[in-house]
Amino acid sequence: MYGTDRYEEFMEEKDVMIRAETILAASRELNTRAAIEIPKDVQQKVEKMASEETNPLSRYVLEKILDNYETAIKDRSPMCADTGLPRYYAKIGNQASIEGGMVALEKSLRQATADTTASIPLRPNRVHPFSRKDHNNNVGLHAPTVDYSFEPNVDWMDITVVHKGGLFGGEYRMLFPADGIPGLKRFFLDSIAEFLRRGMSCQPAVIGIGVGGTKDVCVRLSKEAACLRLVGDRNSEPEIARLEEELIDLGNNAGFGPMGFPGKSAVLDVHIEAAYAHTGGMPVGIQQFCYAQRRKTARFFPDNTVEFREDPRWFTPYYRRETID
Repeated sequence: MYGTDRYEEFMEEKDVMIRAETILAASRELNTRAAIEIPKDVQQKVEKMASEETNPLSRYVLEKILDNYETAIKDRSPMCADTGLPRYYAKIGNQASIEGGMVALEKSLRQATADTTASIPLRPNRVHPFSRKDHNNNVGLHAPTVDYSFEPNVDWMDITVVHKGGLFGGEYRMLFPADGIPGLKRFFLDSIAEFLRRGMSCQPAVIGIGVGGTKDVCVRLSKEAACLRLVGDRNSEPEIARLEEELIDLGNNAGFGPMGFPGKSAVLDVHIEAAYAHTGGMPVGIQQFCYAQRRKTARFFPDNTVEFREDPRWFTPYYRRETID
């Protein structure tokens, strides 16, 4: 109906386009808030853990974590010296229009990453795996990562930034149908024993578990489960929700406390996500997200207003859709 020039003029006239400058400015703010401000759901759970922890040393550690949360906000400085690896999750409405398209979106997110690495500052953690070349801005080959999902019948776009550590706490295991829930529990305990007893995942941590799909799918789901659900949120499937509760109890009664000390407060929460799998297998991915839960979300509207919030709202009914619509 329109040539390229006429289409751009039409969109400008209607003013229904999310502008690149809006994305860049809001993404800078997202990174700043994520690095500094702990989400309320996490802080409240750590406060509860500190009040219930019976081991004096572990209780002291939890209290110091809470002090650190407050100091970060007061000083407007990152809540942890290791500011992790910035990554983005974009949930885009089917009717949303973005100035310059997806290439411009990714360009804005990369620029925001570089800008805030310098301004906050963030530690420039991204290096070339062989040469160790570092641009000192957390931008490089396939970095930062941008993952996508889509929503029908809406014209807004959500951007969630997560600053996640990238060294410890990730596991994968191919289980089989005969392993069932007991096999999943055994893998869960093996995984937390490997990392929690040495404080290598900076617990208390949220444990994300992806079950099903293929190897890449279950690992992706485990990371999303760890990073993109609020502490206290339960899966919409009752059986999975009950299993989440069982694993929280199992993890916090395995003798682990915060940062590798003895106690009963190593697991902030357990989030499980499922995907249909090959009939012969039950692949499982596990990811741990430390007590420095650096995540923030912004919703972009067509009139270029922006709303910031703490809940990513990533796992919508459409995202978890099971069969043909």
